[in-house]
Amino acid sequence: MQTTLRSAASFQGVGLHTGLPVRMVVKPASANHGIWFRRTDVVGQDPMVPAIWDSVTPSRLCTVVENAAGVSVSTIEHIMAALAGCGVHNALIEINGPEVPILDGSAQPFVSAILGRGLRDLSEPVLCLEVLARVEVREGDAVARLEPAEALEIDFAIDFADEAIGQQRRRLSMANGAFVRELSDCRTFCRQADVDQMRAAGLALGGTYDNAVVVEGERILSPGGFRRADEAVRHKMLDALGDLALAGAPILGRYTGNRAGHAMTNKLLRALFARPDAYRVRECDANLRRRLPGAGVRTADIPAVA
Repeated sequence: MQTTLRSAASFQGVGLHTGLPVRMVVKPASANHGIWFRRTDVVGQDPMVPAIWDSVTPSRLCTVVENAAGVSVSTIEHIMAALAGCGVHNALIEINGPEVPILDGSAQPFVSAILGRGLRDLSEPVLCLEVLARVEVREGDAVARLEPAEALEIDFAIDFADEAIGQQRRRLSMANGAFVRELSDCRTFCRQADVDQMRAAGLALGGTYDNAVVVEGERILSPGGFRRADEAVRHKMLDALGDLALAGAPILGRYTGNRAGHAMTNKLLRALFARPDAYRVRECDANLRRRLPGAGVRTADIPAVA
């Protein structure tokens, strides 16, 4: 069955790039509603913005969705990952600004609130997207790929010159609550040089050492360092799950990302949907539901964060 939250979850913070204060409320929604944002600060235009792959607009640093009226919501990847990783299929997200709050830079605060409210089963069956054939997009050395698998798997590799990150790779099945246990607490990271460049361009205005892990060469500038030795690649996997959630249904397939980012994952979804022979929509029976990311997840699975 499809699910939604039992009650609303509220969040207050600032946008990573805008630096603006924002309040966001994730509300329950009916079956087949999907995930939508509603800009409560917008007057005289359509405030409803769908969280779906073909509403994504180009952005290098985060994922942005926009409706036909030009109303947008940015930096949606962490809340989308939390919803997908907790198995939430329907929600209305009310937000009073253009950017989702960054909170601590991970999805853990969203996950804690969602699971704390609990989930409610709805009467309609879950539909999933089964990948039938390999689909791939490339940009130089960067690759993003989907291919058949029995459950959603994410295989990600990164390679940074900064010794504090270096080369990292991890592969995980997202079944049985793995997202919550293994990825949800992993934070946004960046190089100090990138922070300086972004701020010079009027971006990352809300970024601090408390909501991102900042590195410079072999040094970790954020107090406390990384939460996990490979937190960087795990965060890339978190982002990938959030961006794949914009498919509009859980995916059964293996995602491989090598130096891939938000834009490439969206290009991959567009390539998938341009090939009707490469996927099919299936109604999930009990066996298939057990393979989905949120199946069987518990509040006890949430990692402790200092």
